[in-house]
Amino acid sequence: MIDRTVKDSRLLVGMDTCDDAGVYLLNGATALVQTLDVITPVVDDPADFGFIAAINALSDIYAMGGTPLTALSLLAFDPCDLPHEAAQEIMVGAVEALSSNNCSLIGGHTLEDPEIKFGLAVTGIVNAGSVVTNSDARAGDMIYITKPLGTGIVSTAVKGEVAPEDLLDKSTGWMKTSNRDASTAMLQSGVTSATDVTGFGLLGHLFEMCRGSALGAVLDLNSVPLMAGIDELARMGFIPEGAYNNRKYLENVIDPGEISDDLLLPLFDPQTSGGLLVAIPPEKADLFEFTFSEADVFFARIGLFTEPPVAIKIVSSF
Repeated sequence: MIDRTVKDSRLLVGMDTCDDAGVYLLNGATALVQTLDVITPVVDDPADFGFIAAINALSDIYAMGGTPLTALSLLAFDPCDLPHEAAQEIMVGAVEALSSNNCSLIGGHTLEDPEIKFGLAVTGIVNAGSVVTNSDARAGDMIYITKPLGTGIVSTAVKGEVAPEDLLDKSTGWMKTSNRDASTAMLQSGVTSATDVTGFGLLGHLFEMCRGSALGAVLDLNSVPLMAGIDELARMGFIPEGAYNNRKYLENVIDPGEISDDLLLPLFDPQTSGGLLVAIPPEKADLFEFTFSEADVFFARIGLFTEPPVAIKIVSSF
């Protein structure tokens, strides 16, 4: 059991609300924001895997409204199974992703492991007075998401060798898309709370926001964006085990009404390098949508936060 009773007055965001990154005050104006994320391969190409893993790790910094500065890498692999050249390609992809986000790789570590794993610890800075957390949403705030869902389902279909090539390309493209521009746009639009959608799926991360903010939420199923073809793969049964784990964990806080279980499964799909989940006051919704449109960043309005109790009601339309 971790003792969380001892508090450092400079620790602005710790482990209490399961937020995306820790935030530590450096001085009156600037705070340090730090995160660590490691994933297993979600694509076959080593360079793409390295690129996606880096973008995935950077996303935690962007979800907090921060700017990444430096990163340390961690690569675990079996040298008898993964050629040295492939390990190099993973690092090449990661460095490319970091460089495109003005973040410097300053070191790292490798270790032998039977399963390939790669990730990064990222350090950034954030204005101490404008840290975005996952626990400050307000009743009435509109809920937006900035990438479509489905990467976990696509990865599962790839393992079954049935993923359409165009869908695989789209999924890879979304996973390689940085949340930097989405973060900048949400900061310009009056964001009250945010997180990124990753392993717990849309509903898992939305529940974290509800629990941290002591609110409920209503989610419009028909407004939730899925990559084209995801619903068909889901009907074929290509659902990752993590989605069922997420559903089991959330079974007592989700009210699906008359919506069938099959339609809900993509909402539990664990995402790699997913989009941001953003809370915006209703009076700022038009500004948010204008700002995102001007920045050419994808967005979809999918629900709103409600008064307690902490639960998520899913409807077929508002």
